[in-house]
Amino acid sequence: MKVWLSYVWYPVTLVGAVLAYFHLLSIGSEPVAAAYVPVVLSGIVIVILEWFFPARPDWRPTKSDVIADTAFLGMVQIAVARLLGLIGVLYVAAWANKHVGSTLWPGDWPLLAQILFMVLLVDLMRYWLHRAAHKYMFLWRLHEVHHSPDILYTLNVGRFHPFEKILQFCLDTVPFLLLGVAPEVLAGYFVFYSVNGFFQHSNLQLRYGWLNYIVGSAETHRWHHARDPKAAYCNFGNTIIIYDLLFGTWKLPRPVDDIGIPDRNYPKGFWAQMISPFRRRNDS
Repeated sequence: MKVWLSYVWYPVTLVGAVLAYFHLLSIGSEPVAAAYVPVVLSGIVIVILEWFFPARPDWRPTKSDVIADTAFLGMVQIAVARLLGLIGVLYVAAWANKHVGSTLWPGDWPLLAQILFMVLLVDLMRYWLHRAAHKYMFLWRLHEVHHSPDILYTLNVGRFHPFEKILQFCLDTVPFLLLGVAPEVLAGYFVFYSVNGFFQHSNLQLRYGWLNYIVGSAETHRWHHARDPKAAYCNFGNTIIIYDLLFGTWKLPRPVDDIGIPDRNYPKGFWAQMISPFRRRNDS
């Protein structure tokens, strides 16, 4: 029964979240509310499921893990993201509306098609940013924060340094504001990206089967968090995994044993990790 369910959790939850988003739009909800409601509910469901069906019982978070990851979700993924979104709407979108006479975006496509097209474009840009973050030290110092946990569970999906969040915002939001993409499309992308991200980092028993060749799955993403940097140089896809297949970085040999970063003394607390990328170290 557990094996069968491990194939079901992901597609059922993702499809349910997308359907809920479209339903909330249809009854007049604002795009932001229509997106946040299914995303938050999906996150709660995944947290509950991973508690009862853990992939690794030894990956239970401690109180300090939960406190730090909750701070990252609240401060970076909500507060910083909302601030960036406000700036984007007030300045970037306003500038685009004033100076860009026509849009290159296929706004006459069905909403779902536009959302999926945005997923394809964002993941292409984020793929190369992600690879660069594992190759160049000045970017790795920021991205190291995300790889610092020694366990994977739902809440540490949001463990990103705010400066890296700004870099991501420049690729997954700013270009689309300049193109005049509708808020419903941006919010729909957020649903796909967020729900998939919750599953990617969850400690839930999951089997993706053939979906491992389409989406950035928990099975492939756990390899990306391997402690060995050479082993972790793979599976850079965020929502989808097709660019890893195209560019030869897809990997899924067996369940990964050890995750984290080589520096086992790396600080774990929220405020300590805010300054960690800037402290002097021997790898300078």
